[in-house]
Amino acid sequence: MTSIAQNIAVVRSRIANACQDCGRDPGDVTLLLATKTQPPALILEALSQGPFPIGENRVQELVEKAPAFEDLQIERHMIGHLQSNKAAKALDHVSCIQSIDRLSIAQKLDRLCKDRGRTLDVFLQFNTSGEVSKFGMDPGAAVPFARSIAALPHLRVRGLMTVGLLAPHPVLSRDSLSKLRELRDEVNDASISGVELRHLSMGMSTDLEVAIAEGSTMVRIGTDIFGQRAQPPGRYWPEKEWAHLGE
Repeated sequence: MTSIAQNIAVVRSRIANACQDCGRDPGDVTLLLATKTQPPALILEALSQGPFPIGENRVQELVEKAPAFEDLQIERHMIGHLQSNKAAKALDHVSCIQSIDRLSIAQKLDRLCKDRGRTLDVFLQFNTSGEVSKFGMDPGAAVPFARSIAALPHLRVRGLMTVGLLAPHPVLSRDSLSKLRELRDEVNDASISGVELRHLSMGMSTDLEVAIAEGSTMVRIGTDIFGQRAQPPGRYWPEKEWAHLGE
């Protein structure tokens, strides 16, 4: 087995064990590959281990990596903050945007979908940790926000998303993760037409066990599959720098 195949096997085992610990079915938890800064060769290697959805943080990477996946039937998700001026480009390459954190970007996507004669699955992103450095809607506005997005005819609200508290120990992120589950219950109790919350997208390499215990149905894993990024997170890798990584 390659190192990536081994890493995926370990992550799958962690998911299975976490589900066993809380009495859940591992089949109810989707593993999404978080592929920020990862070259296509490594992503394709990971995809050889299963039909995983993949998630990108930057529209530039969605666009530049697209040719590598054009012959594959895979889900590509946008999991990073989406700027309005990049919405059209993002829409060309994704089946789901998980980072809907304001009404204005949802309205922009709805207009674009109308022009293209399509619908788009979206997750609503909430800042459940209260950290000022993070994007996300205020949890106190969950129900009216969900109702506003559901009123847009070309968007389908299919989940909620959050990034847990950045903490030295994963157990410290529990409150921020359990808050998303509580928001799901609040939105479901409101019985908003058109809202089907199939997913709670939360949990990453450091806190996936806690996230699963708190109800996550989609964990976004990058580091524990691909390893630590060789480049600073703020820098996008030009394609000329990718070739050696596929060797």
